[in-house]
Amino acid sequence: MPVGDYPILEIMIRQLKKHGLTDITLAVGHLGNLIETFFSNGRRLGVRIKYSYEDRPLGTVGPLAQIKGLKRTFMVMNGDLLTLLDYSKLIRSHRKNGAIVTIATQRRGVNVDFGVIKNNSHNFVTQYIEKPRLFYQVSMGVYVFEPKILEYIPKNRKLDFPELVNILLQKREKVAIYPSNDFWLDIGRPDDYAKAVDIFPKIKTRLF
Repeated sequence: MPVGDYPILEIMIRQLKKHGLTDITLAVGHLGNLIETFFSNGRRLGVRIKYSYEDRPLGTVGPLAQIKGLKRTFMVMNGDLLTLLDYSKLIRSHRKNGAIVTIATQRRGVNVDFGVIKNNSHNFVTQYIEKPRLFYQVSMGVYVFEPKILEYIPKNRKLDFPELVNILLQKREKVAIYPSNDFWLDIGRPDDYAKAVDIFPKIKTRLF
């Protein structure tokens, strides 16, 4: 997807280089050959790019099981993000917290279009809130993993990140978050894509 003069994936790769993250593997499936044709080995952008192809959809973390060389701390991210997240700070935070995975998060509000009633065990109303706005820490689609994570990702099986997190919690592994107030848009939604196209010229010099 184009954002300004660049495909969103090129913007992300240029950001990674800015933070010294130059060994990149793109997990690709449908039309992956077009991505490889465009980026090649990454030399044009000053990085090293390899490709891991899926014969069938493996979910958001399933492809990690077939990528070789993940023997040190590594970062995983979705391929459709426009963000000013400081990847260096995220990685430093992960190395300090001792977790098997750190999730970059942001506080987001959700409007509830109904009157919400709270009650006690006797079904008497204790509070009535008209159309509240609820706040949650939501995933930004950027994660830092320790190699041990691969023990929980079976080969050739579809696995999405939420399922993996629940497995880790059941196994009493430490899962941490990195709360961020940095600008962030997941351009997978039409409204957010339109915002990304509009704001890109204003933040371009801060991206890379």
